[in-house]
Amino acid sequence: MAGKKTGSGEGPNTRKVKQRGTRRDLDALRDRRMRAAEMFAAGRRQIDVAVELEVSQQTASRWHRQWTDGGNEALEGAGRAGRRPRLDDAQIEVVREELLKGPQAHGFATGVWTLGRVAIVIERLTGVTYGPTQTWTILRTRLGWSRQRPARRAVERDEDAIVAWRENEWPRIKK
Repeated sequence: MAGKKTGSGEGPNTRKVKQRGTRRDLDALRDRRMRAAEMFAAGRRQIDVAVELEVSQQTASRWHRQWTDGGNEALEGAGRAGRRPRLDDAQIEVVREELLKGPQAHGFATGVWTLGRVAIVIERLTGVTYGPTQTWTILRTRLGWSRQRPARRAVERDEDAIVAWRENEWPRIKK
């Protein structure tokens, strides 16, 4: 397909990265609904509220109906979005403290945390079972941890011999 453009601006080997939606600012949304309640209380029309707050007429109508039925409290909102986390902040802090003790303190043979091992520790401490994906989400978002990999180095590694080889042998071989 020489000469034909797809319009995407991407080559055939370019990998697309999935964009995540931005988190909703629940306080800003609540403030906008409260501003609408003030406007309704001042006698403003629904269309005026829709235009000034840059919302659809349907939204302004729904807000007006809620405000008429329940007052300002009806427009307060739930205060949060989505499902409640299965672990509260106190449980997450206990998990953090235990993970900082290291895997060997929890009976694992090596000093490397894996998602499976972390999930086992979380289940032992809280009774809540998580799969690898959810475990990684907890580590990344709730604990602020990132993936780390141990450096693979031989136990027999001799740093002095390596430095000497780099200084003496490598320049000779490089020529």
